[in-house]
Amino acid sequence: MTVQIQENIKREISEGALHPGTRLPSSRQLAEDLGVSRSVVVEAYGQLVAEGYLEAAQGSGTRVAAHLTTAPQTPTLLADSRPAPVARWDLRAHNADPAAFPEREWLAAYQRAVRRMEPRELGYPPLSGLTALRAELAGYLGRARGVHTTREHIMVVAGFAQALGMVCEVLPRLGIGTLAVEDPCHPQQRQFIGESGLRCRPVPVDEDGIDVAALARSGARAVLVTPTHQFPTGVVLSAERRAALVRWAQEVDGWIVEDDYDGDLWLAHGRRPTALQRLDPSRVLYAGTASKSLAPGMRLGWLAVPPRLRGPLEEARARRDLGCEAFTQLAFAEFLATGLFDRHLRRRRARLRARAEIFQQAVRRHLPGARITGSMAGLHAGLQLPHRVDEPSLVAQALRRSVLVRGGRTYHHRPWLARPSLVVGYASPARSALAEAVRELGEACADLTGGHRLRTA
Repeated sequence: MTVQIQENIKREISEGALHPGTRLPSSRQLAEDLGVSRSVVVEAYGQLVAEGYLEAAQGSGTRVAAHLTTAPQTPTLLADSRPAPVARWDLRAHNADPAAFPEREWLAAYQRAVRRMEPRELGYPPLSGLTALRAELAGYLGRARGVHTTREHIMVVAGFAQALGMVCEVLPRLGIGTLAVEDPCHPQQRQFIGESGLRCRPVPVDEDGIDVAALARSGARAVLVTPTHQFPTGVVLSAERRAALVRWAQEVDGWIVEDDYDGDLWLAHGRRPTALQRLDPSRVLYAGTASKSLAPGMRLGWLAVPPRLRGPLEEARARRDLGCEAFTQLAFAEFLATGLFDRHLRRRRARLRARAEIFQQAVRRHLPGARITGSMAGLHAGLQLPHRVDEPSLVAQALRRSVLVRGGRTYHHRPWLARPSLVVGYASPARSALAEAVRELGEACADLTGGHRLRTA
């Protein structure tokens, strides 16, 4: 446990979450939070002081060493930017299936769009996107995701990263200096928000989604959520929490940014949740992208913008670029209008559903003590492990068996308090390889437990 505390603190420092001079909890307080002996924390702090990461002074507690600086980084919001070790099975959550891209259909739509384009469409596109695509998106989002909007309130963007950047620029002009986020979430989102000048306020997530009562206590007036398929746990925001979240926004005169990053890829049987935005289009800014449904390399996304935010977002967009590339916009409009996108999504969901079922079966067989959290959707699943499992050791042992997977604590604001888990991407490996990879994860667990299979705590 001493080593885990050291590694977690080092990582928080290197990723910029703990800044030079930041005061850490007392050894007594941290030991109480972690449920360990105080001597364990004292030893960890002492080793980090010896290595130069921390400073301890009588009367002022333990702080991050003032001489440390973190290297400037360019945030990558939805991708894993860390160098990837070579492994036979890559189970990282962001991996896509290159064979799933509808190459022939996309090429046909692109060719038709280019042949039909008018001379004026060769010029600079409107900042909010071409009218043809905005009209198609408004219709598609209404019937497929329940979004209430019109083409006038659709904005085409270069992926969610650009959208979040514009939101972070606009919020201070509305008198909002804090953006709340789900905890856990992607750590680089927290980094990005902080670098934009906003305060980032983590709010806990449980099996019903974000804790709205905790959000209300945070003092924030804006929040970023993934209600349909929370990243990384996979839980769905319950109907009660959805209603409470919208009431919160109305009561504090606040805003909800809904990141519907894989809403097109609902895999569970039964009716999928509709967009949160439909509960109050005046308070919820809806964001979607083609990154999970088609390919992240397209850098194509869209916003359904509340009327009060339309002007400020267009002004922010004007300071950033001259709009998204027109040819891709026209091709995607054609893709939507001809039903090719719907056909592609049906095939994509069937392919992913088959892999998700293989993954579930393999977990039951090889990791019987683990539990898949949330609903099956998109490209990944959260896998909760028994309390006694040492998550960093399991991730390291899996890599020795050539399985590359990320631990769930990586995504928590305070990782040392989080329950051990894995975030598993099942979209990229072949079906047979997916079953093999989970089997190797089971063997990695057995390696750590002296040959015993993982059982429920």
